[in-house]
Order: sequence, then C-alpha cells, then structure tokens
Amino acid sequence: MIDKRDRAALFRDRLAEAMTLRGESQSHLARRIGVDRSTLSALLSPGTRLPNAQLAADCAMALDVSCDWLLGLTTRREPAEALLAAAVRLTEAPRALFDETIFDWHREAAGYKIRHVPATLPDMLKTRAVVEWEYRTPLGGSAEAAITRFEQQLELLRGGRSDYEIAVPIHELEAFSSGAGYWAGLPLAARLEQIDQLIALCEAFYPGLRLYLFDAHRVWSAPITLFGPHLAVIYLGRHYLAFRDPERVATILGHFDWLVREAPTGARDVPGELRRLRAQMLEK
Repeated sequence: MIDKRDRAALFRDRLAEAMTLRGESQSHLARRIGVDRSTLSALLSPGTRLPNAQLAADCAMALDVSCDWLLGLTTRREPAEALLAAAVRLTEAPRALFDETIFDWHREAAGYKIRHVPATLPDMLKTRAVVEWEYRTPLGGSAEAAITRFEQQLELLRGGRSDYEIAVPIHELEAFSSGAGYWAGLPLAARLEQIDQLIALCEAFYPGLRLYLFDAHRVWSAPITLFGPHLAVIYLGRHYLAFRDPERVATILGHFDWLVREAPTGARDVPGELRRLRAQMLEK
C-alpha cells in the first residue's frame, strides 16, 4: 500500500515523464484532454491531490500509457491492450515443414529445453520418404526445394544444443504402424523405415531426446510447442497462437508435464514399444 501523498507525487512524476517521452507541452496536452492549461499545471505542481478517475484516464489515453502505471499500480508503462498484443500473437501457419517462423522460434530457444506435442509425428524425426508423401502434393512444384531447405534447417537445429521432450499419443503411432486414418496409403516399406529411424534416434540421442507415449483416452492435448521458458505456441491449423507472458507459458508447461507424468510409456521404454509395433507390422 502507498500513502495517498506518495501516490500523488508518483503520479506527478510519471505524468511529467510520459509528457517528456511523447514531446507533449502542457498547453497541447490540456487541449487534447479538454481541460484548462491551469488544471494540467496544477496536476504537475507539488502538493496537488490525485486527479479524479476520468482525468487520470484521459491523461493516460492521450499519452498512450497505462492509467495503472500513472497511478503507481504497475511498473509496466504500456496500456493493457498493448501488453496483451505483445503477450499473445496470432501468426499464419502455412502448409509447410519448418516455415521461417517456426525455424526462428527454434533458434531463439537454442540451448533451452524444447517440449513438443506434434499434430501427427514430429516433423524433425520423420524420414525423407514420409516427408515427401505428406508434403509433396500440397507444396506442388516447390516441394523439392522445401524439403531440401527443411533438411538444412534440421542440421542447423541439431547444432543448437537444445534438449527435446516430445509427447505423442499412442493411438497416433498405432495408426501409423497399421497405415490407417491419416496414414492410409503410405507404403509399408516407408512406415517400417520410419519406425526404424525413430528407434535409432531415441536410442542414439537419449537423454537429449526423450519421447513419451501418452494414452489419449486418459489425457489429451492439442499440438503445442514450448520453446524454452519464455514462449509457448499452440498450433491451430492455419495459425499459430503464441504466448509470451510468464503466467500462460507456465500454465502450458504444467499441461505438458502432466502429459509426461501420465504417460504409460516413458522415454526409456519407447524403443521397446516401437519394436513391438514393428513386429506387428511384419505379421500382417
């Protein structure tokens, strides 16, 4: 709690600071907020009481600052809508592999742990055959260049020293292994190669790469990625919804940790589960 006299002094200081930053004179600001210049001059004079709510709000709006900041209720100068726009951003998500936005987020988080729930299988663990099957038609004539660029980006990311935790629903791997649903039409040879690559990567890069299999009958998740401690992204299909405010990032991190805790197949056991699925594929 701040004494009213101290808050009034803080209001005067911050009002003067905001006017200086905006290059506002007393007479010009007074005209903008519809008061006499003497009224504004009084607000800036020692010993003056706090203004009424309407006048404080008018000053804040004219100077593009937060009214709470003028009154000493927050340390953030920006208006609430500006803070919200900076904390939550909607970004277009083209039908592609790593677009530049995703790649930049990965590079920004280099050295931090990256946590991921993919929409299908994680793109960065896919074989070239699976990537071509998924993306060649929607990418059209640019497919080869896009896939080559994707492989180059992967090489750069592998040098970023980030650890990866990836949570995949068990039913997604089961559908992939049987060539069902989304994966209908993908040849058996390509699916076997992909399973073999997942086994090899999980064993070669553990613990820097940890894959968890969760049961979507018990827990569920939209596709999300946490790029270190400062950025959480939800994949909507046509757009990414990106959060940078600490409270929401922490909430989404808690959601991911919940998936991992509830996963019946932990990172050490995933290669064995993949081998089981592979054996079933050969039996059919």
